[in-house]
Amino acid sequence: MAVTMMAEAVPAAAQGVAPPGATACSGCHGPVAPGAAIAPLHGRPSEEIVAAMQDFRTGQRPATVMDRIAKGFTDEETRAIASWLSQQP
Repeated sequence: MAVTMMAEAVPAAAQGVAPPGATACSGCHGPVAPGAAIAPLHGRPSEEIVAAMQDFRTGQRPATVMDRIAKGFTDEETRAIASWLSQQP
């Protein structure tokens, strides 16, 4: 029974309190929708999100607004947000 309770707690913890800035991402990167132009971030590997943010920050990746948004986060904040997003269903 303890194993079952722990297994149920993991998804709840993954969905726990978002780090500062993380919830703003869902304004554009929301759930998958037919014809959506912007990909969702929930469940994506954190390393992928961090790499994309670094590329936006340095200008290596073309952007409309993400280059400016990425510059607003420190490396530590970016890693925390990416980790949280990767754990979301």
